[in-house]
Amino acid sequence: MPTVYEVGKQYPDPECPERPLPMSRHETSPAALQRTGTNQRPNPCCFCWCCCCSCSWNEDRERAWRASRETKLETIPNCEACSKPTTEEVKGWAQSFDKLMKNPAGRNVFREFLRTEYSEENMLFWLACEELKSECNKQSIEEKARVIYEDYISILSPKEVSLDSRVREGINRKMQEPSTHTFDDAQLQIYTLMHRDSYPRFLNSAIYKALVQSVSRSSSES
Repeated sequence: MPTVYEVGKQYPDPECPERPLPMSRHETSPAALQRTGTNQRPNPCCFCWCCCCSCSWNEDRERAWRASRETKLETIPNCEACSKPTTEEVKGWAQSFDKLMKNPAGRNVFREFLRTEYSEENMLFWLACEELKSECNKQSIEEKARVIYEDYISILSPKEVSLDSRVREGINRKMQEPSTHTFDDAQLQIYTLMHRDSYPRFLNSAIYKALVQSVSRSSSES
C-alpha cells in the first residue's frame, strides 16, 4: 500500500491532480511513441551555430548538461557568434587543429563535442585566456585574471582544468602581479591536451561526421 508521502507526490492538490507539463514542439508523447513503435525522437532540424535555437539537437545537449550540474554547477555560457561555415572550412578542420581553433564556428562545434565528454572547461579556459590577452586596462586585467584563477585553476572549482604542478606554481607566483600573460603556460598546456586527446576523437565523432554531411548536402543543393 502506498504511503501518504507517495500519494502526496502523485497528487499534490486533491482537487486538481497534477497535470503533465506541456511538451515542446520537438517532443513526442509516449502514446505517439507506442503508435510509431520507436523510442527515437525526430531527426535534428539543423545545426545551430549560435547555440540558441530550440531545435531538438540543442535540447538534447542542454538536458545532458543539466543532468551533470552536480559536478559542473552552472549552465553553459553562450557560444561565440558566427556564420554558418562553408564545406571547405568544415573539411579543413580535419586537416589542422589550428584551423579548427582559429574559426569561431569550428570552436563552437568542437566545444559542443567537448561538452559531450564533460571537458568543455578546457575550451572555456582557453577562450578566457584569449579574452584576457586583449585587455589593456590594468584594473580589468587584474579582475579577469582573478576570475580565471577562481574558475579554472583553483582546486575548489568544479571547472578546474588539468595542469601539472610546475605550471600551477608558476601561476601562483604570477598572480601576485597579474598580467595578460599570467596564464600563457597553462593555456598552451590545455591547447596541447585538446589537440592530442580530444581532437582525434572529435574527427571520428557523430557530431563532426553529421556536420560534414550536412554542409556537403547543402552545397550540392545550392
